[in-house]
Amino acid sequence: MLELKNISKYYNPGSVNEMCLFQDFNLTIRDHEFVSVVGSNGSGKTSLLNIICGSIGVDSGNIIVNGTDITGKKDFLRQRKIGRVYQDPSKGTCPSMNILENMSLADNKGKGYGLTKGVNKARIEEYRESLKQLNLGLEDKLYTKVGSLSGGQAIALLMSTMTPIDFLILDEHTAALDPKTAEIIMELTDKIVREKKVTTIMVMHNLRYAVEYGDRILMMHQGNAVLDKAGEEKKAINTEEIMGIFNRISVECGN
Repeated sequence: MLELKNISKYYNPGSVNEMCLFQDFNLTIRDHEFVSVVGSNGSGKTSLLNIICGSIGVDSGNIIVNGTDITGKKDFLRQRKIGRVYQDPSKGTCPSMNILENMSLADNKGKGYGLTKGVNKARIEEYRESLKQLNLGLEDKLYTKVGSLSGGQAIALLMSTMTPIDFLILDEHTAALDPKTAEIIMELTDKIVREKKVTTIMVMHNLRYAVEYGDRILMMHQGNAVLDKAGEEKKAINTEEIMGIFNRISVECGN
């Protein structure tokens, strides 16, 4: 279970540009939940992910994982149990390396290499089988550099979940994709989350995906969760209702 307790975060403190993003913010995410997070730009969505991952610190409050306070824990230590997929696939892959090398690196996450080879040839067929499920033909391009492929996002998603993790963090991971590929990635995302039973937090601008996928939906606004629906309540929500709330908040803010 993940708990954010009384989180406060200020940007540019003490300056004329001081901005309070979170003030005494609280959030609990239960094991195996698949949470979709929506909201306008500047609502705190990505900052929420960065706080969980340790990419940015907090001014006060605590981050608790399974009863252990990890607030002061370095980001690289947290990443051992966190898989993260970004909007830009180059942040989750090594573009200058081929698919086989990338998947081998991900397969060895948290392990020591010693003087052994980085690529385990015994695992090649398993990598091919993982890639086949994408229906993008990537299983036949193991020796092609990832940076030259259009399927980088799919590879990043597979890589992020190759080793056991506690949390899967998805940061607008379909935003830069064409509609067909985005659908493939979302179906793969749902399949991986269900099969691996990994607790997932997905920031998403696509309201249809946020409604269609996951078992809980949060709408962020000015550092607060203005909507939080799970289970049957979440299933009852439709895209039009979410859009209505979104538009009402925008009007109230003068947008």
